[in-house]
Amino acid sequence: MKKLIFTLLFSLLTISYLCSQAAKLEVGMKAPEWTFEDADKKEFTMNSWPGKVLQINYVDPDESDLNDAFNDAIDKATDVDKRINKDYFKGFGIVDTKSTWKPKGLIRIIAGNKAKKYDTTILFDYDATLQKEWGLPKDSYSVVIVDKNRIVRAIYKGKIPESENEKIIQLIIGLTKE
Repeated sequence: MKKLIFTLLFSLLTISYLCSQAAKLEVGMKAPEWTFEDADKKEFTMNSWPGKVLQINYVDPDESDLNDAFNDAIDKATDVDKRINKDYFKGFGIVDTKSTWKPKGLIRIIAGNKAKKYDTTILFDYDATLQKEWGLPKDSYSVVIVDKNRIVRAIYKGKIPESENEKIIQLIIGLTKE
């Protein structure tokens, strides 16, 4: 009997592990859809921006400044240099509120400041849905680039080195022209 219980328990753990591994987001996969709200409780999905290449910043509020240099470079390429066509590109943030000790009110203030600085949309993931389903690291800052068909073209976890900024900008420019 003990052997049967052990075998069943081991099998369940193995199946759970394998299922969780299969869900991890990878380059070349179609990004699974999601629905999140902004501060005004308006719901958004990836299809809220049809026909646009998306730069999805998935952020632990404790790491909200980690990729400011990267986002400044994207902002400059979009708004100043006009190298990235805004008609075909949208960058936005999703806050992983479960990864922080900060209260929701403070998170909304921080997110509001970022939204104003980058003239963008900030959404809230209260249950760490994408962190779990997409296999993104906890307590970090991830950037996912998806093309117009929602195929993942790049995933960056943690701090993006400044030496990568131009490479990512060129990727986005190329994707907007497809």
